[in-house]
Formats: sequence, structure tokens, C-alpha cells
Amino acid sequence: MGQGQPIFTTRAHVFQIDPTTKKNWVPASKQAVTVSYFYDSTRNSYRIISVDGSKVIINSTITPNMTFTKTSQKFGQWADSRANTVFGLGFASEQQLAKFAEKFQEVKEAAKLARDKSQEKTETSSNYSQESGRATPSTNKASSMNGTDDEKISHVPDNTVLKSENDRLKTAIEQSNSNAKKWETELQALRENNVRLGDTLQEANSSVEKWKTQAAVCQEENTTLKKKISELEVQCKEMNKEKERNAQLTVRVQQLETEIQDKEQELENLRKQAEIIPQLMAECESVSAKLQAAELANKESRGKVATLQGEVEDSRQKHGHMKTELKKFMDVLDGKIDELHEVRQGLSKLGIDN
Repeated sequence: MGQGQPIFTTRAHVFQIDPTTKKNWVPASKQAVTVSYFYDSTRNSYRIISVDGSKVIINSTITPNMTFTKTSQKFGQWADSRANTVFGLGFASEQQLAKFAEKFQEVKEAAKLARDKSQEKTETSSNYSQESGRATPSTNKASSMNGTDDEKISHVPDNTVLKSENDRLKTAIEQSNSNAKKWETELQALRENNVRLGDTLQEANSSVEKWKTQAAVCQEENTTLKKKISELEVQCKEMNKEKERNAQLTVRVQQLETEIQDKEQELENLRKQAEIIPQLMAECESVSAKLQAAELANKESRGKVATLQGEVEDSRQKHGHMKTELKKFMDVLDGKIDELHEVRQGLSKLGIDN
């Protein structure tokens, strides 16, 4: 086939348009494969060839009418009218796609130059054949009319050469005409394929628009989900803060319970001390009785007044001192009771808030 070494080589995932729907892409390779540009010297044409294992998945001849279109940052496609399909390539990076598209344009220009040169050669050959065909009969006629017998004899070999040349040119003209008809047929087929590929490309473009719309919808959904996730994260942070506050309140409740137990112990001690008060009161009454008895005895025995007055004065001082101490004790007891009452109210309020 005369392809030789590749002009350019890269790696990409290969896809083909679904022949049934003409919309969806069908993977032609399971993984990234080698995709290369080749020059076919036998046919003077350029090809894109890719092989996956032993299977040829791309064998596309590049024509000047082909166009490579970038449909995304890493994906491009082109339509092949001869293969009646659309090829798609997915690259690993934008740079690889840009290099492939640039090489496609270069090869496309080279294919156009090759086609123009081929047409020029064909037209030149055809014109030369027609001029030779017109000039040969007049030359033969002039030589037969104006030449001598010696000249006729000497021109016989030239006429034979011209005849063979004319026959060869006629054969070339016939071949060129048959080739022209063949090219016209191929051109018509290419036009029809171009129309079909144009429809396919239009459908592909509409599919791209649908994909873009779907991508926009997905992006909006993604943005909405991100917002919801952010809101949930904020709620989670608030819940964590609430848990920390609850933990602090639990610790505070335990501290208050401990304080209440201490206060209850103090209250119990005060109650035990309060049980001694009746004894003190009894002692006070006993002292009063003794005082009365002493006063009676004082009346009866004025002689003992001086001594008894001292005892009475001491007894009164003790009695006053005991009353003062008892009053202070009662004040302290009332304060403790009020403090315990406030602690219980604070604990009840804290339990309600929690």
C-alpha cells in the first residue's frame, strides 16, 4: 500500500456515531489506543489509521472537504463520507487535542494540493492529446500532396511513429474519459455522502446542544446540592455546639447536685444542733426557777442578798449571753434554709431549660 512511517502519532479513546440513531456515541476501543496519520504514496493520499489489537477501528482517507470539529475541551470529531460514519476522539489533555487538530488541518491542505496537481496533470494530458490528434492528419496530408517520392519513402517511418503515438494518445484519451466518468460518479456519490453527513453533523450538533443543556442542568443540580451540603454542615456545627452546651450543662448539674448534697449535710448538722435548743430552753427555765427561788429566798433571808445578788447577776449575764448566741444561731439557720431554697429553685429552673 506504500504507507511507510507515520507522519504523526498520538493516543486517544476512539468512538463512532451510532449508525441506528445517528446521535449517540459508541466506543470503538476499550482503552486509549494509538491514532496515526499516514501518507499513501501509491494513491497519493493521506489517511488516519488506528488499530486496537488486530482490529482496524479507523481507516479514514482525508479529503479537502473534511472538517475536524472540537466539541469540548478534550473531544473532537470528523465525518468520513466514504466510511459513511462519524469518528470521535477523546484525548487525555487539551494540548493533545490541539496538536491533532493542527495536524488534521495541515494534512487537509496537503491533500488539497495533491488533488489540484492531479487535476492539472489530467487536464494537460487531455489538451496535449487533442492537439496531437488535430495536427497529425494535416501533417500527413501535406506530406502526401507536396512531397516527392523520395520524401514519401523517407517519411513512412515517421508516419508509422505518429500513428502509434496517435493510437496511444487515443487510448489515453479514452481512459481519461472513462476515468472522468468514474470521477463524476464518485463525485456524485461524495456529494450525496456529504449531504448525508451534513444531516448527521446537524443531528450531532443538536445532540451536543442537548448534552450542553443536560450538563447545565446537572451543574445547577450540583450547585443546589453543594448549597444543601453547606447548610447541613452549618446545622451539624450548630448541633455539635448544642451537644457541647448540653455536656457543659450536665457537668454543671452534677456540680449543683454535689453542692446540694453538701448543703443537705450542713442542714442535717443544723437540725441536730437545733435539737439541743429545747435542752437549752429547759436549762433557761430551770435557771429562771432557781432565780425565782433565789428571790423568794432573798425575801426570806436578806442576809444572803449580797451573795445571792452576785450569783443572780452572773446567772442573768449567762442567760443573756445564751439568748444572744441562740439568736445568732437561729439567724444562721434561717440563712442556710433560704440559701438551700434558692439552690433548689435554680436547679429546678436549670432542669426546665435543659
